[in-house]
Amino acid sequence: MEKNKRELHVAALCNGTAIDHIPPERVFDVVTLLGLEKLDNPITIGNNLESKKMGKKGIIKIADKFFEEDEISKIALIAPHVVLNIIRDYGVVEKKQVELPRVIRGIAKCNNPKCITNNEPMQTCFEMRSNNQELRCHYCDIKIRREDVKLT
Repeated sequence: MEKNKRELHVAALCNGTAIDHIPPERVFDVVTLLGLEKLDNPITIGNNLESKKMGKKGIIKIADKFFEEDEISKIALIAPHVVLNIIRDYGVVEKKQVELPRVIRGIAKCNNPKCITNNEPMQTCFEMRSNNQELRCHYCDIKIRREDVKLT
C-alpha cells in the first residue's frame, strides 16, 4: 500500500458527534460516563488508532446525537485533551476542546471510606483545585489527585 494513501479506520458520519483524541485506556470509561450503551443510535468505536499527537488514540462517533455542555464537560475529568467534532452532512461544522467544570457532581467516587457519600445514598460533589490537578470533596475535605479519581 502506498504511504500517501489515506485510510479511513472509522466509518464516516453523516450527522452527529465525533469524540476524538481519547487516550486508549479511557475510551470505554467515556462510553460509560456518557451512557452510550443505553442509546439506540449507531455508534462506532475505534481504539488504538494511530495518532501523530498522541501515538495512539481512541475515537467514538455517535450518529444523530449532539451532547449538552454539561454532558461533555464530564469527559474532561478523565480525558482532558479530547476534541469534540460536531458533524453535519459529512462535514465538521464545529470543533470544541472539552473544558473541566469547576464543580464535579455525581461522576467520581470519594476515596475516603468514612465519607458520607460512601455511606448514604447521595451524590458526590468535588471542587477542582491546584490548577485542575486535584479534587476536594465537598463533604469530607479529602483531596484526590486527578489521576487517582475513580468513576462512580
